[in-house]
Amino acid sequence: MTDSPEIIEVDRDRLWSSLEQLARIGAYDDEDAGTVGVRRLALTDEDLAGRRLVLEWFEDAGLSVRYDRMGNVYARRPGLDDRLAPVRIGSHLDTVITGGRFDGALGVLGGLEVVRALNDAGVTTQRPLEIVIFTDEEGVRFETVTLGSSVAAGRIPLEQARALTDRDGVTVGEELDRHGFTDGDPVPAPEPYAYLECHIEQGPVLAAEELQVGLVTGIFAITWKEVVFTGVAAHAGTTPYELRHNAGLAAALVTVALHEMVRSGRYGDMRATAGRVEQQPNATNVVPGSALMTIDMRCSDAGHMAAAQEALDDAIHRAAEEAKVAVSVRVTARTPPVEFDPEVRTALAKSASNLGLSSREMISGAAHDAGEMAAVGPAGMVFVPGLHDGISHNAREWSTPEACADGVAVLLRAACELAGTPTTAG
Repeated sequence: MTDSPEIIEVDRDRLWSSLEQLARIGAYDDEDAGTVGVRRLALTDEDLAGRRLVLEWFEDAGLSVRYDRMGNVYARRPGLDDRLAPVRIGSHLDTVITGGRFDGALGVLGGLEVVRALNDAGVTTQRPLEIVIFTDEEGVRFETVTLGSSVAAGRIPLEQARALTDRDGVTVGEELDRHGFTDGDPVPAPEPYAYLECHIEQGPVLAAEELQVGLVTGIFAITWKEVVFTGVAAHAGTTPYELRHNAGLAAALVTVALHEMVRSGRYGDMRATAGRVEQQPNATNVVPGSALMTIDMRCSDAGHMAAAQEALDDAIHRAAEEAKVAVSVRVTARTPPVEFDPEVRTALAKSASNLGLSSREMISGAAHDAGEMAAVGPAGMVFVPGLHDGISHNAREWSTPEACADGVAVLLRAACELAGTPTTAG
């Protein structure tokens, strides 16, 4: 059977059922959000349980599965010419602490639905297709974003990745060994012909404009920093202000400086967040003797990011001087701005148009594995709208069966065009 890709159908209900079943692994009651969230931190037992469920589905779909030494999983569907480089479709299954059911999971299960739809239609592509599950995209546990895909792409050496630790002192290497990934394929991974990813938007634009899909042009540059201010803990009532060495004050000054940088407009489309602030001894009547803060800074281009970095460094050292404390700064993650491949973007846009879906081009403020893959080959992304003002990294993250199926339908047709089918090859 050689059905045209235009009439191969995504099974909306099957895709939605897969998302629901996976969401039960790592589910927790989020009282603040008033709903059930998902917590599968990278390389925890919950993360591996989610993988095991998806691997069962891969095997049921006739895919051959392998993994690499970073724990990234590759599930392969042979092509008519299996010597050709594959078209990869993927994302991640790990979540943030307060996660939802779509972030990452839609990309992996969307790839699975592409394979299932092709199986149903009896269509074999010219090139092989591979679904990939990348290890630790979120960066929450080991504080380096898109870790697995960056190792697969060769940006971060494996030994550097293995040495990273979580807050309990457990290393990535220890967890990889515990889960049996030590004897996997070497990294970096062989380059694909192209890489595709479907993802929930994680923002309000598509829903607000009543659009069905987003065609992603690129990804912001991202830098994460950990800043530690060290002063002297002292009595809040008896220590004169001019004699204090207040680490908490320094952290507060940097937070305000970040806000002023964003509001100034001097650094283009910039976002900045002091996501974690921990003060010691953290008591009402004690001047903080130390403060640890993390900074997430994002800019749409490299020039603005370089200028913002310089301004931030100045702000950190001014804050330390004013608060009369010592300071140390550590960069924990840094990714460059990404511009997606024109050919892949065209394939996705044509797919959306042929399906009659309303769309717009948009840049992503969030990091994605597709950004790492863009450094080693053609890559592109399609977004689906989220509800509740597009909230994400929150248990209230939500989309609809129709929206998810629309995004995966775009993915399917683009994958067929890039991989070639009996009706499109040659």
